[in-house]
Amino acid sequence: MKHIDGNFKGVGNDNIFYQAWLPDGNVKAVLFLVHGLGEHCGRYANHVNHYVPLGYAIYGLDHPGHGKSDGEREVIKRFADYSDPLAQYYQMVKNWQPDKPVFIFGHSMGGLITCCYLLDHQADFKGAILSAPAIKVSDSISPMTSTMGKILSRILPKAGVVSLDPSSISRDPEVVKAYVNDPLVFHGKTPARLAAEMLKAMMRVQAEAEKITLPFIVVQGSEDKLVDPSGAQMLYDRAGSKDKTLNVYEGLYHEIHNEPERSAMFKDVEAWLAARV
Repeated sequence: MKHIDGNFKGVGNDNIFYQAWLPDGNVKAVLFLVHGLGEHCGRYANHVNHYVPLGYAIYGLDHPGHGKSDGEREVIKRFADYSDPLAQYYQMVKNWQPDKPVFIFGHSMGGLITCCYLLDHQADFKGAILSAPAIKVSDSISPMTSTMGKILSRILPKAGVVSLDPSSISRDPEVVKAYVNDPLVFHGKTPARLAAEMLKAMMRVQAEAEKITLPFIVVQGSEDKLVDPSGAQMLYDRAGSKDKTLNVYEGLYHEIHNEPERSAMFKDVEAWLAARV
């Protein structure tokens, strides 16, 4: 296995950090990794260890304001601040891996970014893997709360409004400990502007899901406390794809790929990929 990393200039001329893990032999396909809120693409070692030996090349970047990329932590002006670097990086990856099929993989907020990106760029990909996608506006968020959030995002865009409970990412205490002690993970509250932009993006995906027509698979833990698990079913029901799959894993938390029973999900996605490469 070979590992490469580097930087390119993204939004506002900021340095965007990227990594890639390449098999020693021929590359059969590319997995284009889109990580979640507050974390970074270096937290996907289990994906690397499973798929790279099978011949898949994995390419990921750290979103602006995340991991090793420049930018104030989780501070954006618009949600497209995340998708614009993806478009740049995609062109880089296609230059490095011409004629190879590319599958996009998005986890959590990365699943939301992926869905929005697919609405505009799905012809670039052979298929999509969506892990616990954060695409459903919680039923607990009233129209009044949403309106107040939009106002706050304009007048105090950097004000922290919500925090993530680390114990909800996985039932494996070692995974939680590593997450808490990871200096590249942002542990503060999500800024108001980002929260409002995420809600706006969720509403767009819900309204336009039928435009997603490429093959995709959604994997979701039934006991996910960080995103609403019913969002996975909603996406499956509303998407226009004829080739679509939904796998719900009973009892698993948010990061299925970091759960003790993760091998079942990896085998399922491996089989799904093999049938479409």
